[in-house]
Amino acid sequence: MPSINSPLGARPARFRRERVLVVGCGDVGLRAARLLRGRVRLVALTSSPERVPALRQAGLTPVVADLDASASLRRLSGLATRVLHLAPPARVEGARWWRDARTLALARALRLRTLPAALVYASTSGVYGDCGGARITETRPLRPDTPRAHRRVDAERTVRWLGRAGIAVRILRIPGIYAPDREGGTPRERLKKGTPVLRAEDDVYTNHIHADDLARACVAALWRGGPQRAFHVSDDSELKMGDYVDLAADLYGVARPPRIARDAAQAQLPLSLLSFMGESRRLDNTRMKRELRLRLRHPTVAAGLSALAPSPSGRGLE
Repeated sequence: MPSINSPLGARPARFRRERVLVVGCGDVGLRAARLLRGRVRLVALTSSPERVPALRQAGLTPVVADLDASASLRRLSGLATRVLHLAPPARVEGARWWRDARTLALARALRLRTLPAALVYASTSGVYGDCGGARITETRPLRPDTPRAHRRVDAERTVRWLGRAGIAVRILRIPGIYAPDREGGTPRERLKKGTPVLRAEDDVYTNHIHADDLARACVAALWRGGPQRAFHVSDDSELKMGDYVDLAADLYGVARPPRIARDAAQAQLPLSLLSFMGESRRLDNTRMKRELRLRLRHPTVAAGLSALAPSPSGRGLE
């Protein structure tokens, strides 16, 4: 229930229900919306008019606007009491390759009228760059190694600037997202193709979170956690990438992928996959558990992937 000092206190009764704006209403946004449905009024920003019927069916009120067209965002000002920002930065070429103009445009629009009470921004654990396999907390200095991570760091700066205006900003630093019902959310296709993994001496630590647990963290952060606070939204697993894929293969009942040296991987694997093989870190999730009070339903990838194990018919990979 909002306090008398909340942004809802002076509004007519029909506006006193919390209003949550979801920016970037893809897979995780829809999962979060399902958790919030019936508890708050849900609004979704979409740049695709063809998505309007599906969003309405999911219980959200669509607002058609475009993060790449800042003038269209004015209608968002004063619209929501809380904002869940899940939209990724656009890929940028040229001198401003490191900027996230989308988050800046959103922040400027939100400042035009009454500020929301809280904003949750979905960032990436890639903002740390390579940590040499060290276990790290949220106080680790940011040293992004890729253009994508640099743009996320820029977005974090922007939302922190917004926080100084009086919004409780919470930044979620997110690793690899997986789920059986998420497109590309398991190693199925990789195993079918027999894509190699790095040999143990060259391998890197990787971190994971089940999409449902991530959605729960997003919802929790809309109300919990201190302002201007970052959180690692990661499970308890401490696995190297090859061990993760081997675990999935064993659960599916298929052959483990071949192991190769890093030099061979650079010649055989696509750049998109190699970029993940160049960074190694282990995320400490203590702050998430204590301050967001999140109890993981899938505390390890072994638990989260076990639902994908093959059925007695042996058709688990179909």
